[in-house]
Amino acid sequence: MENITVLIALAGGAILGVISGWFLFSKGKKISTALQAEINAKERELQKLDSKLNEAKSQIRTAETEAKATAREILSDAKLQASEIEAKVEKEQGRLEEKEKGLDQKVKEVERQRETVTKKEKELEELKTELSEASATHREALEKVAKLSEEEAKQQLWKELEKDFSEHFAGQVKLLKQGMEDEAEEKAKNLMAEAMQRYASEVASESTATVVQLPSDDMKGKIIGKEGRNIIAFEQATGVDVIIDDTPSAIVISGFDLARRYVAKLAMEKLIQDGRIQPARIEEIVGKVKEQVGKMMLEFGKRATEELGITGYPQELLKIIGRLRFRTSYGQNVLKHSVEMAHLGRMLAEEIGADPKIVTEGCLLHDIGKALDHEVTGTHVEIGVEICKRYKVRPEVIHCVAAHHEDIPMATPEAFVVAAADAISGARPGARRESIEEYFKRLRELEEVAKTFEGVQRAYAISAGREIRVFVNTEKINDLDQEKLAKDIAKKIEAELTYPGVIKVNVIRERRIEQLAK
Repeated sequence: MENITVLIALAGGAILGVISGWFLFSKGKKISTALQAEINAKERELQKLDSKLNEAKSQIRTAETEAKATAREILSDAKLQASEIEAKVEKEQGRLEEKEKGLDQKVKEVERQRETVTKKEKELEELKTELSEASATHREALEKVAKLSEEEAKQQLWKELEKDFSEHFAGQVKLLKQGMEDEAEEKAKNLMAEAMQRYASEVASESTATVVQLPSDDMKGKIIGKEGRNIIAFEQATGVDVIIDDTPSAIVISGFDLARRYVAKLAMEKLIQDGRIQPARIEEIVGKVKEQVGKMMLEFGKRATEELGITGYPQELLKIIGRLRFRTSYGQNVLKHSVEMAHLGRMLAEEIGADPKIVTEGCLLHDIGKALDHEVTGTHVEIGVEICKRYKVRPEVIHCVAAHHEDIPMATPEAFVVAAADAISGARPGARRESIEEYFKRLRELEEVAKTFEGVQRAYAISAGREIRVFVNTEKINDLDQEKLAKDIAKKIEAELTYPGVIKVNVIRERRIEQLAK
């Protein structure tokens, strides 16, 4: 039984082995078939690659053959060009050698010419030396013969020429000068006349006394007070003189300070209206009026700037401008004078093309220093410049202020216009006045300045000092000297005298010949 079992097991194993072997054989056969197909495909690809490689080798051989042929052609062309270039270079070298030979010859020729020129220069210097020595010897011989030195001969010749041709030169100079003066004077007259016609101002003259009307003559006693206490207190508080005379119903307040006179006038009117006139009341009223006048100064300054179209000034500067309302110069109110100047100056500036704004401000501020000149040391021009700098006025305007009396040279057209407007406003009839003593003194000084010159016989100041006529000695002064003398007199008057406006210097040379018929 066991044997059968073993046999069955062996038979089963054998069958199983056969089946497994068959399966493995069939599978291996399939794998070998696939491998064979792949090998065949690879062989076919290798054959294609070999054919392509053969084609590439054939193309390379063809390209090498073509490249060698092209290279041979290029090489032959290059050799041909090189031979041509060598021929040209040889030709140029020959030409350069010829030029070098020519240059060498020219250099040698230049050297020979230079040597010739050097020799001639030396000969010329020798000739110049000989000529100067001969000229000096000749001059010395002439000086010995003429008994005159070279400078003396020049001076004598100049004097003879001046004597012979002085009248001709003087006539030509006179004609040219007269023509220019006539043209300039005509233009200036037209400009100034037009400006003055366009602006008509009142007479700005101020007096040194103010009249106060009284309701009755009984009020004079109250003003004087017991033992004169009231009038003394009033004069001390205001700084003016009160004149009480026989004039009915009126008293006179006298003083050179216009502001003090104005304060005194207002205070006196208030005291008369109040009726209580006593020292304590006088001091109280005067103090209030002074405060009122201070506010009025600011108002006067504002009115002046508004009239002229000027803006931007601080109140302190406006108050100083307003103080000019209470200052006078030769009887002319300074603020009215400045405003009048500003109008005239603006018109002149518009006519000649200058800046009207700078001229207007310069005219208004040109005498600003007179508002403080009695409180601060220095001329009114210096004080005015400092005031303008303090309140940051434009430099162009400051220059006009500094130059309007020619303390410094005028450097701008606006400065000339301001000076001209100042002369017009101050010199016009009715603008200023002076005492009879000052008037005669000014005329005498004018005549004395003219008489200091040699050759002047007589001098007369006429037309209220606007003109001076000078009579000269015809034997000492000729026509040319006459022109020079007029200029010298005018310059000396400008340098030494102070005067408003312009002074005309008229030098007269009159020649009279007398003969007697017997």
